[in-house]
Amino acid sequence: MSKRILVWFRNDLRLHDNEMLVEAIAKSDEILPVFCFDPRQFELTCYQTIKTGAIRTRFLLETVQDLRHSFQQFGGDILILKGKPEELLPELVNKYEISEVYHHREVASEETAVSTNVEDVLWKFKVNLKHFIGHTLYNKEDLPFPVKDIPDVFAQFKKKTERDAIVKPCILTPQSINFVQLAEWGELPLLTDLVVNELLADLPINSQFKGGESEALKHLHHFLDDGEELALSNTTLKKKVIVSKLSSWLGLGCLSPREVYWKMKEAEANFGLKPYFNQIVLGLLWRDYYRFMFKKYGNTFFKPEGFSTNKVSTAVINYDLLQAWKNGNTGQPLVDSIMNDLNTSGFISNSCRQLAATYLVYQLGINWTMGAAYFEEKLIDYAPASNWGNWANIAGVGNDARLTSNFDFEKQLKIFDPKGNYLQALGA
Repeated sequence: MSKRILVWFRNDLRLHDNEMLVEAIAKSDEILPVFCFDPRQFELTCYQTIKTGAIRTRFLLETVQDLRHSFQQFGGDILILKGKPEELLPELVNKYEISEVYHHREVASEETAVSTNVEDVLWKFKVNLKHFIGHTLYNKEDLPFPVKDIPDVFAQFKKKTERDAIVKPCILTPQSINFVQLAEWGELPLLTDLVVNELLADLPINSQFKGGESEALKHLHHFLDDGEELALSNTTLKKKVIVSKLSSWLGLGCLSPREVYWKMKEAEANFGLKPYFNQIVLGLLWRDYYRFMFKKYGNTFFKPEGFSTNKVSTAVINYDLLQAWKNGNTGQPLVDSIMNDLNTSGFISNSCRQLAATYLVYQLGINWTMGAAYFEEKLIDYAPASNWGNWANIAGVGNDARLTSNFDFEKQLKIFDPKGNYLQALGA
């Protein structure tokens, strides 16, 4: 009997640099790729937000469709289902005589709970759920310290990691794949199947962001081309703020952080432009840092008090002010512009996120978790560790105490727009 491995895709929706996929192909006669649209990911949260909003959902659908197209080029497909993985995957294991299930390990509580549920059910059938780690630039085992000893201070983490750890080369993209043959591979859901109608009313028809590995690699290529043009024009880069927008595809794993890193290093060797590329690598390090912090501390980042020993304020939230912030209607021109960008595109730069968050927490006096939940709904690059870790640090309840003093609104405003050019452009 042939050996069949089920490859459970989640936030790893790519063929390039995908160790899980390559190993499944190498150790089986046939693979069965599967993606589950879990209804829990589209429900109302306790913060009165939608867990996955319309723009992010559309981006996800485009991404899954692109992965489907990639598998079809190899003569196969990806099985698309709607339901809870812990209910669906065991059925597939029985039906198709699956020997083993592969997936990428997550770090946030809801995601790990789903994995645990799947693992527990599969164990009853004597089928192993094999875990892979493919979301970070540095592998956990390559760090110069065990997870429990990772420095809480980002600057220390960065210094020691860059000095003592190595970034592994990318895994080669598969050249051939043998698939389990199915009569039906499942239909891609419609946006209206996943998102309630009232959230679709203001959804922009066109977006500058399209989901999928193909778009991710295309965007990376264009970004590198821009770098080459800067090199040829001898443009000074010392104070130039770089917004690569690559995180849009990193969040769902359409793009591998190692692929970004090695392409940057290659371009740096060809063009110079170290300051230009260093900002991107710094962003990858921040992603790693928060993911490892979640591995170290777990749910602490989701608690309103975070790592603080102080009692959390029980003041009633002013929902009118909160709604004004969400709608870009606070009366603060820059903040309103940022929130309008978020609502229409699903993306804002890191500096914009910090400014909007600082305003909500310190100017409006609203609990930071309400803002973090809203960003979860809206951001197409949403990743639990980065989002909730950033918000906790801005609110002064994160694990890196050194960051707290940075988040003063007037200070952030001066850093973001020192000459008032942005505000002038808005007509403020």
